[in-house]
Amino acid sequence: MSFKRRFAAGLVVFLAICGGISSARAAPFKIVGFGDSLMAGYGLGPGEGFTDKLQAALRAKGHDVIVANAGVSGDTSSGGLARLDWSVPEGTQLVILELGANDMLRGVAPDITKRNLDEMLGRLKERKIAVLLAGMRAAPNLGADYQSAFDAIFADLAGKYDVPLYPFFLDGVAGQPGLQLEDGLHPSARGVDLMVERILPTVEKAMAAAPGGS
Repeated sequence: MSFKRRFAAGLVVFLAICGGISSARAAPFKIVGFGDSLMAGYGLGPGEGFTDKLQAALRAKGHDVIVANAGVSGDTSSGGLARLDWSVPEGTQLVILELGANDMLRGVAPDITKRNLDEMLGRLKERKIAVLLAGMRAAPNLGADYQSAFDAIFADLAGKYDVPLYPFFLDGVAGQPGLQLEDGLHPSARGVDLMVERILPTVEKAMAAAPGGS
């Protein structure tokens, strides 16, 4: 083979390799928001939900990212566990795990909630998918014992699995009428704006630490 042909063949291989590297780098970072109505965007219009606004905020900061909404209104930790495997597709790099509010509202025993979340974290770890655990807090009217046991779930599991914890998903919004819908439970569009603003640094850190993160 002549020098020109060898050079041309080598150039083709080189460009193919470079193209493959470029394509790999061009793939957006994939996040799944997995939770209940707080994640699903209950009562909000198109583009007003948490996942849509988080995606917009991350892109505004220069991140090439897709944030998928895997929230189901009314979902408990038991329901989340049952649908976890098919709700989090292959290729997902980070899951924001937000469940437990409906367990609390229904008075589900905290040990059941903890066991379900534990199983979810274990399955995601086996799949090598990073997790950001979004915590919830129990209402005071459920009693001090219930409140103490429920509130401890999230820090305990974050420590067990060494995953980042955002202690309270509704931080700054809960109990604020101007930031909630009329039901006093779900965030308004303004409330979602505040939620995204507050959780954004934690999400960015979780992305950087995840496999394939930057």
